[in-house]
Amino acid sequence: MASEAEKTFQRFAVFGESSSSGTEMNNKNFSKLCKDCGIMDGKLVTSTDVDIVFSKVKAKNARTITFQQFQEAMKELGQKRFKEKNPDEALGNIFKLMEGKDPATTGVTKATTVGGVSRLTDTSKYTGTHKERFDESGKGKGIAGREEKTDNSGYVSGYKGAGTYDKKGH
Repeated sequence: MASEAEKTFQRFAVFGESSSSGTEMNNKNFSKLCKDCGIMDGKLVTSTDVDIVFSKVKAKNARTITFQQFQEAMKELGQKRFKEKNPDEALGNIFKLMEGKDPATTGVTKATTVGGVSRLTDTSKYTGTHKERFDESGKGKGIAGREEKTDNSGYVSGYKGAGTYDKKGH
């Protein structure tokens, strides 16, 4: 039975990493976990501290940490975050912060149609030749909305004698 901390670790380990099995976590998700769970408070524990601790606990040329290494990292961050507690109590407090937490997607960039886009796509404000290409409801008229239709008669544009060639006379 995985502990609450381990479950949280797994949820963050797979966040945004479709290939992750949840047993190892990269630095980006480690920072996210620290931020979302309130371990990184911006005063006692900063993003720099989190990065340094991550680099310290991971294997020399590895890019991820295991849950075991994660616990070491949390012990170290716990001592920074809860200075007055002994290391084990601090770790306990860190794990309490992590309980039941999921990777937050608030503040993540969403596609929006704000100001600029809606102004550009409002067909009622179109002028000139573009105006002719939409009906009153703003729906495009397609090829019918184009003034110049392609002439596929085989004659070049501007040729005065178009359609006068007599095929059978030769």
